[in-house]
Amino acid sequence: MSEERLLAEVHDDFGVIRVYEVGPYRILEFGDAVEQSCVFTSDPAWLEYDYTRAMLMGALCHEAPENALFLGLGAGTLTQACLKFLPLEDVEVIELRPDVPRLAMEYLGLTDDPRLFVRIGDALELLDSTEPADLIFVDLYTDQGPGVGHLAWNFLGACQKRLSPGGWLVINQWATDDGKPLGAALLRGLFHRHYWECPVKEGNVVIFVPAGLDQELDREALRSRAEALAPSLGYSLQSLLDVLRPAS
Repeated sequence: MSEERLLAEVHDDFGVIRVYEVGPYRILEFGDAVEQSCVFTSDPAWLEYDYTRAMLMGALCHEAPENALFLGLGAGTLTQACLKFLPLEDVEVIELRPDVPRLAMEYLGLTDDPRLFVRIGDALELLDSTEPADLIFVDLYTDQGPGVGHLAWNFLGACQKRLSPGGWLVINQWATDDGKPLGAALLRGLFHRHYWECPVKEGNVVIFVPAGLDQELDREALRSRAEALAPSLGYSLQSLLDVLRPAS
């Protein structure tokens, strides 16, 4: 095991944020040893965990996304991967804690991409001021677990309404003991059972929600895009495609 080395520690109104280095990785940590993100230092766009790979796969549901909105930044690995591998022209991020993007740029390899615009504030309050997007990612976690937005009917419904026609909402949701997403009954009612789930080994279920009820997930097109991207990614998404399922 590599020795853990503390690179930065910041205290803000929400608690403590730490950045550690462990061998070839750097870890963003919230609170009392709650790992928020893991970055492969030599390639910050590398997605180490299956839940981030599943969220990238959700982005591939769209044939050619031009703009994306990220609600929650973390270390920025998913944002980096989307900027690197998707034909995006504009990317907006809303992050609650001012020190998170600063630490991400200073220690975690987040680049100052001209397509990237980061705003500081509460996603629940700022969502209405965002532009419509082809892709919206919801990943609002604290050291206590999912943020309130993950179970807020009005907020999740508003996220879907901010999608452009043909767009996709991708939600990183906790799983309950039975393997269903947290708030499954709420999600079924809000989205009329019209979404797809990708369970991952970290204990999460990533949700893919289309902009409208007339919009389906084209599995063959998704598989084709994933296979074409695999050599550039350096890993396959096939195991995630294999467990993709309709709303539970």
